[in-house]
Amino acid sequence: MLETERLILRRWNDSDADDLYKYASDSDVGLICGWPAHKSIDDSRDTIKNVFSHKEAYAICLKEDGKPIGAIELMLKGNTDMTDRDDECELGYWLGKPFWGQGIMPEAAREMLRHAFEDIGMKKVWCGYYEGNTKSKRVQEKVGFKYQWTTEGVDVPLMHEKRMGHVSLMTKEEWFDGRG
Repeated sequence: MLETERLILRRWNDSDADDLYKYASDSDVGLICGWPAHKSIDDSRDTIKNVFSHKEAYAICLKEDGKPIGAIELMLKGNTDMTDRDDECELGYWLGKPFWGQGIMPEAAREMLRHAFEDIGMKKVWCGYYEGNTKSKRVQEKVGFKYQWTTEGVDVPLMHEKRMGHVSLMTKEEWFDGRG
C-alpha cells in the first residue's frame, strides 16, 4: 500500500468490482484510454482478476472512504510494449470522471514515480497518451515527464483501431533533480 496526503494506493480486491464498474462503465473514461466501457459488473470483475492483478497495479482510493475511484500501474517488463528492460517501466492510469480536475491524478502519479525510483529501482519510467487525451498529457507535464516522440497508426487492440500516440519519459536523475 502507498499513501499520499489525500489518497491510498492499494491492491485491487474482488469486492471492488461494483466500485470499478461505477466509473469504468462511463465511455468517456475508457475511450480516451483505449479500452471499451465495461458493460457489466462481470466485466469489472474480470478486469480485476486479469488486468489489475499485475505486481504494480493499484486502486486509487480517497482516504475518506477507501473505495476505488481509478487505477494506476507501473507496467513492468512483459506488460508493456514501451520497454523490454528490467529497470524501466511504463506508467498507466485512469480516473473516474467525477474526480477529474481535482489534482488527484498528479498526486497519485507523483507517488508512483517515487515508488518506481526509490523503492523498486527503476532507471526510467515511460508514459504515453493517445491524441486528444489532453487530460493525460497535462498530468504528464505537471509531474515532469519530458515529451519524446509521436507515432501515427498505433494499434489500439481493445478498440480495434489505430490512433496517434505520444510518448514521454522521466529518468531517475530527472526525478531526483526535480525534487531538490
